[in-house]
Amino acid sequence: MSITPLAAIPSVRTAPAFRGRIGHDARSGHYAVPRRYRLHLATACPDGLRIAVGHSLLALDDCCPVTFLPAVPDCPDGSHAALRPLYEASAHRYSGPALAPVLSDDWSGRIVSTHGRDILRDLDRHFGDGVTRLYPCGAEAEIEAVERLCSQGIEQAAQRAGREGGDPAALHALLTTLDELEHRLAGAEFLVGGQLTAADVELWVALVQLDTVHRNHLDASAVHRIADHPALWAYARRLAAHPAFGVHLDLDGISRRHQGRCQGLEAAGAAVQILDWTGHAADTSRR
Repeated sequence: MSITPLAAIPSVRTAPAFRGRIGHDARSGHYAVPRRYRLHLATACPDGLRIAVGHSLLALDDCCPVTFLPAVPDCPDGSHAALRPLYEASAHRYSGPALAPVLSDDWSGRIVSTHGRDILRDLDRHFGDGVTRLYPCGAEAEIEAVERLCSQGIEQAAQRAGREGGDPAALHALLTTLDELEHRLAGAEFLVGGQLTAADVELWVALVQLDTVHRNHLDASAVHRIADHPALWAYARRLAAHPAFGVHLDLDGISRRHQGRCQGLEAAGAAVQILDWTGHAADTSRR
């Protein structure tokens, strides 16, 4: 299997990206068989949270088991010790970090993929019941546009805006993105085609990260401007109460993971919580 390097992230050494895909038949190498594959996820990580929510929406507990990992990796290099055997079996003389998420093949004991969005697409395409579709036919391009918008306009912009000294252009880009999403959600329940799709999973996870992680490095004025998008945050609150979303929301784990990796300074925005995520996620447990 070919592997390519991932861009380095703070405090974690570069790891290889496994980009195997699940196909329709034996010629693909990894063909779709129930209970052949296993997910290894840390839901305090955005990729892990996205996949966990999608897995629950598709009701794949019996088809593709999940091993949940600790929020904070248990090795100094950011590795999960439980994943080390999979990495060593999958890459000759592997000595880098063993990072999540991972889709593994129980038949071979090797990694299929560490690419979160590929994993979610393959689960939807090959193991879904055909009724719930995270990537409905004809909506792929629109969903990919939302993925880019969340990655660049929310996550990357918020990171730049929260750096020491701030970045006014980045904050403007973040607020412009939120304005666009506010307009799209005004009077609409979901982002694409009037149904719950991977676009909603993507945006919800981005909003969780914005309020629980990036907010800590923004000033109070910026956070109040971010919060001034009532349709957007009502949407986030509504999805948090959905069983497939709220059950995976590990707020304590997100906080501990952030504290273990963060190299920035806390700002006044840390004291201005936008949503009571704990309260809304608790609604799920009472259903």
